Amino acid sequence: MQEHPLIELYVTVGNDQQNKQIEQLLSSVNLDAFVQRTLLQIGITQKVMLTLLVTDEAGIRDMNKQYREQDKPTDVLSFPLLEQPLVEAPEEQLWQPQENAETPPANTPAFINPPGAILNLGDIVMSWPTLLQQARDAGHSGQYELLYLLCHGVLHLVGYDDHTEAGYQAMVGLQNRILQESGITKA
Repeated sequence: MQEHPLIELYVTVGNDQQNKQIEQLLSSVNLDAFVQRTLLQIGITQKVMLTLLVTDEAGIRDMNKQYREQDKPTDVLSFPLLEQPLVEAPEEQLWQPQENAETPPANTPAFINPPGAILNLGDIVMSWPTLLQQARDAGHSGQYELLYLLCHGVLHLVGYDDHTEAGYQAMVGLQNRILQESGITKA
């Protein structure tokens, strides 16, 4: 499997043969360069990494139920590790720090990433069958859908939220612009 300096990649869609076929398809796309381009487009230049899990509908359904209390498959889930958004954008476009998160004792210092260290943004989970179905339904390639969802996930990891109209519009606009400027076509 291709090495990804920015992305820790896992594929758990089916049996070993199916997983290897998907890994080969993914190796034809420079995922790291696309993530880097996405980050640069939104002004993030520091060294980062993330985890990408490509799974099946049952796997993403379980995660969607566990973490979002929605008992259904979805296309992409993002799990930011940041305590607050990294990107600079209007507040109505960003997720807010979790209010129900456990608050550490007052004498516990906040975690500080050492200078020059790689910042782990978090995890992105994609459903391979859903990705392919959405591509077919929209009439574009699986590669386009993959990169569209990867961009979407990265935007969530750095702070964007699509649960408001302003956030949704900002994210869709950024995703479309990044794909277009990257030369990624729907064909």
